[in-house]
Amino acid sequence: MATARDHRGPASHGGAPTLTGAADDRAAEDRAVEDPAAALSAAAARARLGEADSERSSPSGNEERLAVHAEQSRQAVVVVFREEAGRLTSALMRVLGDFSQAEEVVQDAVLVALERWPRDGIPDQPGAWLFTVARRRALDLVRRQSRYREKLMQLEYPLSQEPDDRLRLIFTCCHPALAREAQVGLTLRAVCGLTTAEIARAFLVSEATLAKRLLRARKKIVEAGIRYRLPEPEDLDERLREVLAVLYLLFNEGYLSSGPGAPTRRDLADDAAWLCGLLVKLLPGEPEPLGLLALMRLHLARAASRFDEQGQIVLLQDQDRTLWDRQALGQAQALLAAAARGRKPGPFQLQAAIVAVHAEAASWSETDWPQVLGLYDAMLRMTPTAVVRLNRAVAVRHVHGPAAALEEVEALAEPLGGYYLWHAVRGELLRALGREAQAMAADRQALALTQNAAERTLLERRLGAV
Repeated sequence: MATARDHRGPASHGGAPTLTGAADDRAAEDRAVEDPAAALSAAAARARLGEADSERSSPSGNEERLAVHAEQSRQAVVVVFREEAGRLTSALMRVLGDFSQAEEVVQDAVLVALERWPRDGIPDQPGAWLFTVARRRALDLVRRQSRYREKLMQLEYPLSQEPDDRLRLIFTCCHPALAREAQVGLTLRAVCGLTTAEIARAFLVSEATLAKRLLRARKKIVEAGIRYRLPEPEDLDERLREVLAVLYLLFNEGYLSSGPGAPTRRDLADDAAWLCGLLVKLLPGEPEPLGLLALMRLHLARAASRFDEQGQIVLLQDQDRTLWDRQALGQAQALLAAAARGRKPGPFQLQAAIVAVHAEAASWSETDWPQVLGLYDAMLRMTPTAVVRLNRAVAVRHVHGPAAALEEVEALAEPLGGYYLWHAVRGELLRALGREAQAMAADRQALALTQNAAERTLLERRLGAV
């Protein structure tokens, strides 16, 4: 049996399996955080190559080449928006002095780009192109202001960029005064450049509903007097935890969706990992962003083995480990080693360390469960939540047996009675103890509490319903 979310993905509030013994590999560490400029250049080059190939292609191969070109263009657009949207929003925020205006101006430019770039191709200087479109809209907004001439002079390309601009933007979007769903939506729009329609599709709400949420969030920024600035040093740890929680929530939703649609959304998981990589670059002295990035990369390195050809979940103990991306695992280990050098342990580093233990095992039977249990003990001292206790109970099962684990799980009935994984883990332990009727009842309760199609199929298989 895996940990409470080994089959589902990383656990909210603590404890999916992780990596320890990471090699101190500076080169791998450098590769692990992708160079955005290089990625942008490569993506744009692939798109231009696709254009050239489609022009040379014969009629018989045209359809396939056009499909390839469309995907190359889409990837290139994603890279451009990720790299440029946050820069442009943060710089315009300083000029316009209004978060809502800056964010709307950039969103307008992104929508124009989405309409034109697939048809006309990505421009050689996409950042300058986006700026030109955004500048026209920004000038419309400031034309009647008394400081129009001063702001006109500031709206020249390239915009002056302060080193902390995007970091200020991230902390503004993830301010604790905002609701969690608003934090996620604002971050995706303002920093990643996603459109309202894209975010609405990702979280299974209507575009109108999401637009209202974002409007309320922007009003809250004004009403609460949330300033566009970095936290004070004494507040940094608390505010950083809030930012990391937002990114981890986004990653979890992408890694295995909570909704009834697609069981996984790799695009959301990749957006979360990109944002975390950006945070690592902007806060190079902070170990926890490194720990979270390592955790995300470790999970993504196993992505190819998580579902079978029918889209059904493959539990960790049954996964084909030859499908794991060993190079990506090594790069994630390097990130974890870099975090450890900071000598400031945190829950994400410990979660990454647990995932690493699983990744280092040649097979499920060779997993170092005593080490996993020790890491959960350390996490429990740091974050004594019910979900951490549930995940720790899985490790207890492999060290001390299912009876000892079930005793710990039963003690969590009150805080986790409405959590489907509590029932799923309890069902596995009851089954291991030969209490089949009670195990089936627990599985039925877990089935009633989850909407994810792949997880429902797994539980139905256990119940013999499929």
